[in-house]
Amino acid sequence: MIYFLGQYFADLAGPFRLLVSYIFLASLGTALGALLTWWLLPKFWHSLPVDRGREYAIDADKSIGKPISAGIIFIPIFILISLLVVPIDWKFTGILICAAAAMVTGYFDDRSIQGWSEYRLGAIDLVIAIAASIIICQLQPYTIWLPLYSEPIQVDPVLFIAGSTVLIWTSINATNCTDGVDGLSASLSGMSILFLGGILYGIVGHHAISTYLLTPHYEQGADWAIMAFIMVGCLTGYLWHNSYPSAVLMGDAGSRPVGLMLGVLVLACGNPFLILVVAFVVLVNGATGMIKVALLRFFKIGVFRKIRYPLHDHVRHNMGWSNTQVLVRFMLLQAVGTPILLVLLLKIR
Repeated sequence: MIYFLGQYFADLAGPFRLLVSYIFLASLGTALGALLTWWLLPKFWHSLPVDRGREYAIDADKSIGKPISAGIIFIPIFILISLLVVPIDWKFTGILICAAAAMVTGYFDDRSIQGWSEYRLGAIDLVIAIAASIIICQLQPYTIWLPLYSEPIQVDPVLFIAGSTVLIWTSINATNCTDGVDGLSASLSGMSILFLGGILYGIVGHHAISTYLLTPHYEQGADWAIMAFIMVGCLTGYLWHNSYPSAVLMGDAGSRPVGLMLGVLVLACGNPFLILVVAFVVLVNGATGMIKVALLRFFKIGVFRKIRYPLHDHVRHNMGWSNTQVLVRFMLLQAVGTPILLVLLLKIR
């Protein structure tokens, strides 16, 4: 909305040109997301459901009674600010609707006394992932780029939807599994989305740089970047209240749409392998546990028998790490590893 107002009024006065500046819009969206989330969360968290503890989770008793499902507050903030500052079209609107659907699903799971079954949640996540995949490619061939191959590749929409659905579904559930230590899921996913925002704005969204690095140029890369930075702002405002010892928890209402946006933004960058670069700690922490359970449940194959999942539970239970050590060490691994992997991914082409 602001972008189109800027286009309309830019000829009337010079300062209105700021409203069509992507740097200004990204900064405004990030600041609004952080401030509104920080301000509104304490005003409404008394009406949220409370945590009832999780069976077998380490230190689960310390979270009992805390407000949960903070995502039902900060995800609408993310959606409204995106509608305000992103040069919006139907593609972005569709993704925001998917984020709202993931939030609502998570909220009903959070408030359910017994919690929804894994199969029910997994099926809903699958539908949302399929819808998001269709919205991204618009049922048209989609241009992607891969490691070790310098030429862009046109992918058939059916093949793209199949692959991207798996990626988004995995991202949703890995992010959800990582939400077990104060500040961990929001910090890791926020860092991942921040890196993706930088890639979308400064590499694939920039014609000269994308040409130099032999990546496709996506005209809407900077638009996606603004949305990424808004999410980072909202997660920053949430982390103010979720830092150890937390006052509120994001719950499935937050982790599921955040995971959805993580997967969507990876696909917007055009390289599905970026999920391994920007979110490898999230995947190792959460997704490997899903692989372990799936292999045992459906194929009777036991792997990682001596490792407790999510991995943050293993290091706390078996290695004696404190919550703060888990948070700082996992963040350091991702903060140092991602730039190294990203340079290798780009330059090896």
